Amino acid sequence: MLTPEFSSASNRLTIDLGALTDNWRAMNARSGSARAAAVLKADAYGLGIDYAAPALYAAGARDFFVANAEEGAELRPLVPDGRIYILAGMWPGNEALFFDNGLVPVINSDEQLAVFMAALSERGDHPCVLHIDTGMNRLGLSVEAATALANDPARPASFSPVLIMSHLTCADEPHHPLNAYQLQRFRAAAAAFDGVDASLANSGGVFLGAEYHFDLTRPGIAVYGGEAVNGVVNPMTPVVTAEARIVQIRDVPAGGTASYGASARFERDSRIATVAVGYADGYHRSVSGGGVTLRQAMPSGAFGFLHGRPVPHVGRVTMDLSLFDVTDLPPGAARPGDYIELFGRNIPVDDVARAGGTIGYEMLTSLGRRYVRHYVGGA
Repeated sequence: MLTPEFSSASNRLTIDLGALTDNWRAMNARSGSARAAAVLKADAYGLGIDYAAPALYAAGARDFFVANAEEGAELRPLVPDGRIYILAGMWPGNEALFFDNGLVPVINSDEQLAVFMAALSERGDHPCVLHIDTGMNRLGLSVEAATALANDPARPASFSPVLIMSHLTCADEPHHPLNAYQLQRFRAAAAAFDGVDASLANSGGVFLGAEYHFDLTRPGIAVYGGEAVNGVVNPMTPVVTAEARIVQIRDVPAGGTASYGASARFERDSRIATVAVGYADGYHRSVSGGGVTLRQAMPSGAFGFLHGRPVPHVGRVTMDLSLFDVTDLPPGAARPGDYIELFGRNIPVDDVARAGGTIGYEMLTSLGRRYVRHYVGGA
């Protein structure tokens, strides 16, 4: 049931937990004999970890990835017997968060390995993950260093990773040669850690096929309904619908302008809806469509959706307000108080992101606190 707060909100999100869990199940099925983790970093990609985590846990997820130990401590009571992996690893001063909350650090460097081993000497055995860099040059030990560690007879018995992992650089481009190169490098590392689970595939990696799946996959954006592979139809179900309320309808004569810098110019008599959303709400200024060199499509900027029709954004997105051209709707159809869909089932979030020269990940994780959230569905 819709709450009065949601029904009257200026900005609102409808988050379909059923779609979320359906997407996770679909990625789990695509993972074949591997099990699929659930990635819950950045407050479940902006959608709310307090709701997303229990839904994914009820759907069967038992492996969870978050960015840092603070996120892990927040997640722990929501997934009582889940295994929570901390991608940023362990640093001096936060060891207690790992031991007190049963969090598994990802060891990304020699420095973090030293911190972890020192913690073991004080507190006793604890599981860890070893991150191996196979070509991204971002985090992880080199394949050679990891292999040497695996074969080092002086390696302490207490260092027994429960997982080795790497991260694909170009999984969203299926034919990129780096995918095969990283796979070959990771296989070499995995062979040195015989009997230890291995994880390579992110969302795009799951779609690359079974040879990339190993024991554990890590789908993220696909679970939240976003595109994981470039240039193909997105098979995932949208999870979030963002809407904002029309504050005013204005008539602008042909030759008139609107917005800062007179950036919207009208060649015909036009009706313009002023909508209560702006860059403070994560509706980025760049989706205005001007001066965005990375934009791949929609040269006029983003579109919204209102009364069954796409309506173009015009002018500049400002802190709290945006303008949409509703001229092509039937007279009187657009009214103050109506909600316009910013993205969701009718306007894919990735289309809006492309209009702003960015990606769906950023759109979702930038959603501001002014949205009133309504959760539907479940596991």
